[in-house]
Amino acid sequence: MTSAQLGGAFTFPGTSRTVRRIGYGAMQLAGPGVYGPPADRETAVAVLREAVASGVNHIDTSDFYGPHITNQIIREALHPYPADLVLVTKLGAKRPADKSWQRAISREELTAGVHDNLRNLSLEALDIVNYRSMGDGHGPAEGSIAEQVTVLADLKREGLIRNIGVSNVTATQIAEAQSITEIVCVQNNYNLAHREDEALVDDLGRQGIAYVPYFPLGGFTPLQSSTLSEVAKNLGFAPMQVALAWLLHRAPHILLIPGTSSVAHLRENLASGAIALSPETLATLDEVAAGAVAGH
Repeated sequence: MTSAQLGGAFTFPGTSRTVRRIGYGAMQLAGPGVYGPPADRETAVAVLREAVASGVNHIDTSDFYGPHITNQIIREALHPYPADLVLVTKLGAKRPADKSWQRAISREELTAGVHDNLRNLSLEALDIVNYRSMGDGHGPAEGSIAEQVTVLADLKREGLIRNIGVSNVTATQIAEAQSITEIVCVQNNYNLAHREDEALVDDLGRQGIAYVPYFPLGGFTPLQSSTLSEVAKNLGFAPMQVALAWLLHRAPHILLIPGTSSVAHLRENLASGAIALSPETLATLDEVAAGAVAGH
């Protein structure tokens, strides 16, 4: 697929790294609960190879997916990596044997996390590393992230990290991070129904910083909307395809990383880049957010 078919292209600020706007999120390649191996490793490898063969050159991952397993599958499927492939990983959590999600935010833990990613991906340096704040368990929560971002900035100076982003953060935390190092992307929860970041999306756009919605299709609670379903039916596409297309229309600095463990579902997601939405359709879809805010 061409860049146009994958929603166009975006260059991360201050870098020469350009990606197509529809990428791939690798979280679902691990086992149930993002823990342990997948039921079908061959299919996981096939999904990754299909994504890259289709033109995807932005893959989002983390060594705490599995843990370690998702990165190892990426290495098996794609190494040696295409020159234009941008692998984005994240730090800030760990997965103990009880399968819980725990903070891993000390200098020692963050440094070890970088080395885990490097080893399991077989890389000498990581393209982009996001510091993911654990927040309050439901979303961002105010509080300084200076200590953690400083660690990443130090590792960048050492040459182990090329670029830094932040995830699950507030506007105040982004500004704090920017006072320490250049921030090239922000990953927050945002989709057609969950739009608390509207002002932040616009502000990052003015700065030329990528905004990367995690859970672009609702994550563990998939989007459900009669309005979305009706619009999709009229257009002849699946509702989730239209939800992705809406994000691409929302702003040119929004990059998508929908995840799947199915080649067929991957192809559906990638086809979203070619869906044109009229101003009238976009206005109708805006009602989905209004209904969500109203509790419908």
